Amino acid sequence: MRLVITGAGGFLGSHLVDRFLAEGCQVIGVDNFITGSPRNLAHLEGHPRFRLIEHDVSKPLYLDSRLDGVLHFASPASPVDYLELPIQTLKVGSLGTHNTLGLARRHGARYLLASTSEVYGDPQIHPQPESYWGYVNPVGPRGVYDEAKRFAEAMTMAYHRSHGLDTRIVRIFNTYGTRMRPGDGRVVSNFIVQGLRGEAMTVYGDGSQTRSFCFVDDSVEGIFRLFQSACFDPINVGNPDEFTIAELAALVMKETGSPVAPVFRPLPVDDPAVRRPDISLASRELGWAPAVGLREGLGRTVPYFRDLVETEDVRSRSMGGT
Repeated sequence: MRLVITGAGGFLGSHLVDRFLAEGCQVIGVDNFITGSPRNLAHLEGHPRFRLIEHDVSKPLYLDSRLDGVLHFASPASPVDYLELPIQTLKVGSLGTHNTLGLARRHGARYLLASTSEVYGDPQIHPQPESYWGYVNPVGPRGVYDEAKRFAEAMTMAYHRSHGLDTRIVRIFNTYGTRMRPGDGRVVSNFIVQGLRGEAMTVYGDGSQTRSFCFVDDSVEGIFRLFQSACFDPINVGNPDEFTIAELAALVMKETGSPVAPVFRPLPVDDPAVRRPDISLASRELGWAPAVGLREGLGRTVPYFRDLVETEDVRSRSMGGT
């Protein structure tokens, strides 16, 4: 198969590129590197079945070669990024989705949209099944991401119904693992970097809010199975094991060897109190369930960040930093 993966330089996108290449596919990666990193794709330089195009998919993309699939993963995806880049986030969710849907339609290719658990907002139903419509503040600061993804889902289903496009929608819950960017604002990467540097982990609110954390290999497996399936309705991909943020901090402290107690800061606006996926549909339709628990996943993630932090600290000292 010949595929386009947008957001290929991102955390999750780069892992998907690797997975589809391992399956023997030809992959065209597309990224403008506004939040992604060329470092995530550096190991693919010279790969005979991989091609990288630097492009903003908020502008039309035209390719002459045959395409069998388009997977749209381009978007700022962490609070730090989409709060700093609100217009770009809205544009890639609207214009970028429209353009990539058009690309898939021109080639008769299967289309997979990377949506998010953020479409559920601050949920009033727990855990969250795909049938839940969500509880979202459209004019709050987080709305730029939430509503961009909700619009993207609506546009994808409109192409499916009006044009007969073969579409898939994955609602991705909190995912973590190697290739996350230090300072990206995600709670796992924040805690790990702070723990490795001997800094107090920043907990927002009282730490009682919950999240469900899925290791990247598990998320990629679920997405791969969805792409191969015949399911056009949205499907949750996430780990249903639920942890409070305070529990996560304790686990990361243990894994990083940090002796410093967390500090508590005010809760951001519209921060969800709970978040946990109902994965019954993924289990039934895809035969998928996560295999890596949080403790094991952290054990596989921390060494990656330790190398980054040590390299960054050495570079800082060599430049006369502190």
